[in-house]
This record gives sequence, structure tokens and C-alpha cells, in this order.
Amino acid sequence: MKNFLALFSFIALIGCQNDKKEFQPVPDEETTSVEMKEHEGKKLMEIHCYLCHSPNAGENEGRIAPPMVAIKARYIDKEGYNKEEFIAPMTSFVKNPTEDKALMYGAVKKHGLMPRQVFPEGSVEKIADFMFDYQIEAPSWFKEHWEGHGNENWIQSGKPYKVAEKEKSYSDIGLEYALGTKKILGKNLMESIQKKGTLEALAFCNHQAIPLTDSMSTKFDASIKRVSDKNRNPNNKANKEELKYIAQFKKDLATKQEIKPVVIEKRNQVQFYYPIETNTMCLQCHGTQIKPEVQKQILKLYPNDLAVGYGENEVRGIWSITFTKLKMKSKK
Repeated sequence: MKNFLALFSFIALIGCQNDKKEFQPVPDEETTSVEMKEHEGKKLMEIHCYLCHSPNAGENEGRIAPPMVAIKARYIDKEGYNKEEFIAPMTSFVKNPTEDKALMYGAVKKHGLMPRQVFPEGSVEKIADFMFDYQIEAPSWFKEHWEGHGNENWIQSGKPYKVAEKEKSYSDIGLEYALGTKKILGKNLMESIQKKGTLEALAFCNHQAIPLTDSMSTKFDASIKRVSDKNRNPNNKANKEELKYIAQFKKDLATKQEIKPVVIEKRNQVQFYYPIETNTMCLQCHGTQIKPEVQKQILKLYPNDLAVGYGENEVRGIWSITFTKLKMKSKK
């Protein structure tokens, strides 16, 4: 079961080295500069990594992978990797994660080895570049935890990150709603798998997935749906327009194009679409080799199920979100 727990991100990176290198110095506050444009690696990290490597989850409860700052602390702050030494191994590891390459043995033992995933071309390098150059979010408990493992007087390397304030775009708002809902669903689903197994996770999806999604709709005052061309629940069946964007996202993913949200303005409303991609965890219930007892339960709960036969990193469906233009200040 551990193999399903560390998803979308990096649990442990490459190679053991015996020679400890110099500690990366922390710039003085005077060197802090305000970036006029958000670093692309930051947003990519939030999209692809934070579901599992959340900076907000507790040290133990609800945590399914170490925070990203733990990876940085080990590789850059403790081992003293320079930028090239950090980016190259991270990229290599993500393409083919193996235990013999792992440096964070405790994390692998506790959470399991991350599954192999396909990321958009160049995205891992951009994430690593951001992590090396800037300070990233750290859980409130992390400093005490890290220093309690023999790393005294830890101070995170990199420049403090600050971006000039800007008005959120409709794309930013839609992505915030999609990722916020994904985080709630993913956290609860993975906890079900971790504590009670796949059959219990099926029960969770059957009873809680739509109510939890609806609760996020209420929170954001928006219409939030997950829809598919191969739906399991009839309530998640895509309409004609949604099918068009599912097909487009499938094409983009297959050709390794950068995946960008689709935003359509309709009078006083905004329609937002963003893909839902499969990973190793999904394949327990949506793959090509589903265990007989799981398949039996799926058909019991969903007699007309279509949501099987997927491989890793395929478009399972899309987020279809509608919100009013009053959600943001008028554009200039």
C-alpha cells in the first residue's frame, strides 16, 4: 500500500555522497528583491507537488509525504549541492524513481517510494530551480523536527520570495478552486486507502466525493464539477462542450504540451476547464488490472461503470467550474 502514498511530487532524490559539501549561505534581508513576475516553478510546485507534499499538513496526521522543504533541507542545506547538482539528480529521479537512488531513507520507509510519473517537459527543472534560488513554504513544526534529527541551527537557504501584488486573473481563480477541491478530495481518499484499503476508498468515493465537492462549491460560491467521457457515477457525465475540452486536453497531454486552463467568458460568468490526470493510485480502481474483489465492488456500486482501462498520466476527466465575474475586481 505504501507505493500509492507519495504522489505528484518528490519524496527522495538522487544518490548518496560521502563527502559533505559547504553549507549554502543565506542572503541578508537587504538582498531581498520583489519579483515583478511570479516564478513559473512556484506555480508548478503548487500544482504537481503540494497535494502530497503539503506545507500545511501536520507532522504525522494527514501527512502522506514529506514537505518539499524537507527535500531542500536535505539536499541543499545539509549536503551542500550546488544548483546543477540539485536540478540534474531531481530530474533523473523523477523519470525513474528507485530506492537505491534515495537519500531520504526515513521518508521512503514511512511513506513508500513515489510512483513513476510523467511531468510536462521542463517542469521538474523549473521546480528545482525555484527551490534552489528561493525560500519555500515550511510547516510550522519543521524547524524543530529537522533540528531534532541532528541538524542544529537550521536556516533555510535562498532568497526570501516576494512577488509584486497583482490582480488575480480568471485563470488564477479557477485554478485556486480546482486545486483547493482536489486537495480536500485527495487527502480524504488517500487517508481512506492508507487506513482501511481500496475497498473502503470505493465507499468513500461513492458516499463522500460529490458531497465534498458540493461543500467546496459552497465555500467558493461557485459551481464545481468533475466530469468525464468515461464516467463512473452518472452525475459525472460530461456534456457536449465538456467532451470537446476533454479531447483537447488528451491531445495536449499525449504530445507533452504544456497544460493550461481553458477560460471562457460568458456575459457575467466565467467557465473554467482543467484536466484531471491519472496516477498510480487511481489505477487501483480505474486501471487495466483491477483486483477481482475491487472490480466486484465497483460493479455493485456502479452497475453501468465506464471508468476503467486507464494507464498512468492519462486524462481521466476535467474540472468544470463556473463562477461570476463579480469574484474579482473589474479588469483594467
